[in-house]
Amino acid sequence: MTSPAPRATRRMTLSAARRTALAAQGLAGPRPAGPVTAARYRSTVARLGLLQIDSVNVLARAHLVPVFSRLGPYDTTLLDRASGRAPRRLVEYWAHEASFVPPATYRLLEWRRRRYRDQAWGSISATEATHSAEVQAVREIVAAYGPLTATEVEVHLGSASERPADGWGWRWSVTKRALELLFFTGEITSAGRTASFERRYDLVERVLPPDVLAAPTPTDAECVRGLVEIGARAHGVGTLRCFADYFRLRGPAPRAVLAELVDDGVLEPVTVAGWDRATYVHADAKTPRRAVAQTLLSPFDPLVFERQRLAELFGTHYRIEIYVPADKRVHGYYVLPFLEGESVTARVDLKADRRAGVLRVLSAHRDPGATDQTAAALAQELVVMARWLGLEHVEVERSGDLAPQVAAALVDDRPLSARDGSVLSPGGGSARSPDDLSTLSPRDGGEQE
Repeated sequence: MTSPAPRATRRMTLSAARRTALAAQGLAGPRPAGPVTAARYRSTVARLGLLQIDSVNVLARAHLVPVFSRLGPYDTTLLDRASGRAPRRLVEYWAHEASFVPPATYRLLEWRRRRYRDQAWGSISATEATHSAEVQAVREIVAAYGPLTATEVEVHLGSASERPADGWGWRWSVTKRALELLFFTGEITSAGRTASFERRYDLVERVLPPDVLAAPTPTDAECVRGLVEIGARAHGVGTLRCFADYFRLRGPAPRAVLAELVDDGVLEPVTVAGWDRATYVHADAKTPRRAVAQTLLSPFDPLVFERQRLAELFGTHYRIEIYVPADKRVHGYYVLPFLEGESVTARVDLKADRRAGVLRVLSAHRDPGATDQTAAALAQELVVMARWLGLEHVEVERSGDLAPQVAAALVDDRPLSARDGSVLSPGGGSARSPDDLSTLSPRDGGEQE
């Protein structure tokens, strides 16, 4: 029998809850000064707890944008180094969805690996029974020759492998399904990605750091408690639904560990004005007096994960419309919310036209929190993002109620690299420091006082 939720003794305004949530996510203050070092990159990812992976590359891959949102322009090879070289600081697994997580968190996801038959989707879990010989062959090939991509494993098998002739979505070959089964069960993992974003599969013992491999295997209860606490720390304030959704935890176990975390002083029950569900604040949470960040958020940013939470905190009803037919989309294909202070004030549909060197703003819409300064602030952030992506222009189409004002704020049509004499680097971004990039004025390209 579940014990009743502890009674809250502290009250928070909705504004205080927003600021607490933003501070926990590293989105309350201005971007830090100085270059983005490997240590700063790792600390930012540690604060978030995970980076959700998505292969859509219409702008930039989803797992790259959350660090940009918090730190500004950075060298994206920091992720490659963290996940593709020993000792690895990030590894892949099914966390929120497919995600990069610290190796210690990978161990906490052991409960999911133990339950692969009901946690993995059917086409993967069924492969064990329907193609057991191929699974064993794939296991032996990776052990002998890894790290290998799925294509390279198929070459070793001497066959392209059976592939469904039709059907919606991923049409994975038997080889790929076998690899994903072994990935889900924890026999193999990703040793990194190729330039074309293919996983390079290898044995877990050749990827995880030795100290993580040597640590005792956590029990299910330890796993769930650790994951709920990571979700709570990353959120700062929230409900059981918020904390559990961070790692897609289901069933009664999260509620049981929530009571333990309250008893141990890790979580404090609070009442948030306007919320009608039991709410908790993490012991490490801070509530700054103001939130001043101005940044674009990926559709897969942890602040955006849980749509009910986003609506309750920010009054923003957000929907990813990638899979919505084009003629039925309201805001666009790849839409990023714009965070301005403690409010989501706008949303923009963006596309990186790399061949033309242009960041295309396909639409720009106001959100309820928009102010007279929103268009100018958004224009400046678009310039910063364009330079990070190695693009020379920002072009705004006249779609959406905010588009004309954003276009007006981007009056200087010179290439971004020509506005101050700096040169764009071949890998994206500019040769200037991240601090210089973050102070570009959208109107004249110069630096602000």
